[in-house]
Amino acid sequence: MTEPLRVLLADDQTLVRTGFRLILRADGIDVVAEATNGTEAVDAVRRTRPDVVLMDVRMPEMDGLEATRRILAGASDKPRVIILTTFDLDRYVYAALSAGASGFLLKDVTPEHLTAAVRTVRTGDALLAPAITRRLVKRFTQRGSETAALHRDLASLTPRELEVLGLLAQGLSNAELAARLHLAEATVKTHVARILAKLGLRDRVQAVIVAYETGLVSAGTHEAVEQATERT
Repeated sequence: MTEPLRVLLADDQTLVRTGFRLILRADGIDVVAEATNGTEAVDAVRRTRPDVVLMDVRMPEMDGLEATRRILAGASDKPRVIILTTFDLDRYVYAALSAGASGFLLKDVTPEHLTAAVRTVRTGDALLAPAITRRLVKRFTQRGSETAALHRDLASLTPRELEVLGLLAQGLSNAELAARLHLAEATVKTHVARILAKLGLRDRVQAVIVAYETGLVSAGTHEAVEQATERT
């Protein structure tokens, strides 16, 4: 029998934690611990070793972004982190994903979307809504030279892998990538896996971040991003 998913809830609001706990448990997901601030979250992760952490951004003592950095800088057996917030602000999205989070959701998420998100990131997929991808592209294609230190070397990628990375960063799913490139979906998955391995990335979210930071996704692709993401 498959063991239930193990989730840690980190939020300073009791009612929020209670609501999420009821939603998750009703769908067979085990809530193994709760934390009211980032410090408690870091300690609870070490004690309970959850599969997924649902992390609030604004909490006392230590915020969710710093807690995420510390959790994901730890042992090799790291949980997946989904950032949950009421603040739909680009700087939180980018900071959270740069810290290593696998997804970003607003707290008005539906119960069905919440449980699906937990299961999605647990399987190793990233959770990046097309609308968030679109905003990130709009903001971060207009960056200054001060971001140069963040750039990764893409020289190890083949021309096809560069093409896949560029389309992936525009918010296309594996199925959409396969259709666009006239490839089998299994072939696309292989390309994505090789991109992640060559660049030392954890998941698709980090690949999207690298595509922005290197300039692979530029202002000139913004119109294409709009078209690719608007329909989802």
